[in-house]
Formats: sequence, C-alpha cells, structure tokens
Amino acid sequence: MGVPEEAVDLGGPRREFLRLLMEALPKSPMFEGEEGKLNLAFDSTAMREDRYFIAGRAIAVSLVHGGSPAGFLSPTLFSCLVDGPELAKPVLEDVADIDLHEKIKRVTEGKSLEDLLATTEPLEEYLANAGCLRPLRRFRDGLRTLGVLDKIQAHPESFRPLLCWSPTNLTADLLGSLFTIRLSTVGSNRRSAEEVVVPFWRDYLTDAEDQEGTQKLRTILAFATGANTVPPIGFDPPPSIEFLHQNDDSGTTSKLPIANTCINCLKLPLHSSYIDFQENMDFALGNTQGFGIA
Repeated sequence: MGVPEEAVDLGGPRREFLRLLMEALPKSPMFEGEEGKLNLAFDSTAMREDRYFIAGRAIAVSLVHGGSPAGFLSPTLFSCLVDGPELAKPVLEDVADIDLHEKIKRVTEGKSLEDLLATTEPLEEYLANAGCLRPLRRFRDGLRTLGVLDKIQAHPESFRPLLCWSPTNLTADLLGSLFTIRLSTVGSNRRSAEEVVVPFWRDYLTDAEDQEGTQKLRTILAFATGANTVPPIGFDPPPSIEFLHQNDDSGTTSKLPIANTCINCLKLPLHSSYIDFQENMDFALGNTQGFGIA
C-alpha cells in the first residue's frame, strides 16, 4: 500500500511478499494473452533491465521457499520451457495481437495456393522484424535459479499444474482441514466458550464458499498465513486456530480475529451468536491491508 512496515520474517512476510509478487507478474508488460494462459511479450524496457531473468528467478524462488505458484503460463510457453521452442506447438489462441491474429487466421482458412500467397503477403514485414528469442532465453535462465528449471524439465507433469492455470481445489472442507484447533482443558470455562465458536468457524467457511466461492476462502487463508493458496511445499508450521479470551490486564476481549502469519496461527474472537462472529470476521478481512493483523 506504499507504507513501509517493519516485520521479522519468520515465514508470514515472506509468503505475503511472494504472493503479491506472483499476482503482479502476469500484469506486467512482459506477458500477454488470455488470462491464465499468458505468453511472453517483447518489452524493450524489460529487455534492457533484464526483467525477464528476474521474472524467471522470482517464480523459481517462490516455488522453493513456500510461496504461491505462478499458475498463469500458457501450455505453449510451458512447452517451450520443458522441450525448447523448436518443439513447441503454438496455437492460434497464443497470438494476443488482434490484427496479427486475424491475418494468421486467414492463412489457416486458405483453400488454394493463390489464397495462401495473398494471405501471407501482409505477414512478410512482420516476419522480417520478428524472431527475437532473447526474452525466452533470459526467462529460462532465471528459472534455473536453485535448480528449478532442471526439475521442471525432469518432472513436467508435476510442475504443469503449478505453472499453468488449473481449476482451484480450495474448498471450505479443505481449508478447515488445514487448521488444527487448539482447545483449552476439558471442563474449563474457556473450553465451553471455545466450543461455541468452533461450529461458527466451520459455518463461516461454508458460507464463504457458498457466497463468493474460492475468492473469499483465499482471502481467509491469506489473512491467516500470508498465502492465498497452499504452497507446493506446504505450510511450516501447520496452520492452527486459537481463541481470544479476556485480557487479564485490561479486562477486555477482542471482538476481531487476530492472525500471526509467521506461525500461521489464527486467533478467533469469542461470540455467543453466529451473526456477531460473521460480521466481525468480515470486517477484519475487509479492512486488513498487510500481514494479516486485524
């Protein structure tokens, strides 16, 4: 948000930084195409500043250090990384430029040699000026960071769902199963208050999925851990849930949830009604801009 904030990086700040980085990369001029199926675009400024290399390195570092996977590369770009551009099989949908897309489409629709000659003539100037593979080479060089490209090429089917778009599998049940609920001693007053809130938490996840699908579930996960998807290497430590009891010093109890993203711990407020619990959870999620602290 443009406001400096100090943080000791025990995991949470790193996950949040990598998440924001993976969200920013596909919006850069280095990529173009259909959302979730992007190819490299030629950007002269990015070339001069070697940003293609940095983009590849960022994706590699995120995969290795528990950040979000990229998830936006086109199958054609992924094939170029794994097999090399000479073996890739691009499709018409890979062409982002509308004018060029139409020219190539007319070539594919030609029925005779005369049609082919007529439709390829407008492409001659483009073909004469094209052919720069430097962005791909630098992007691949960046992915070699920490040996990631070697692993991608050795195990392409394992990396394909991480680098190319695939339907999200985050559900209320899955999100709930990620968190270990830490309850107080059986029979204590604290335990009784906590047991009222546990079903509120589960109902909140179900309602979130029903109302907004995976988007709100991703927001909840990011609030608690700094990451809006489950990292390929998992969470360390595993996410947990604790409860906000009355502060012995001030005698007050927080109505809003609090998260410690460094240890992936979400602390839930104690409410006696689901409506109050839901409203305070929604308020916290909607008004937190950094490191998941309400």
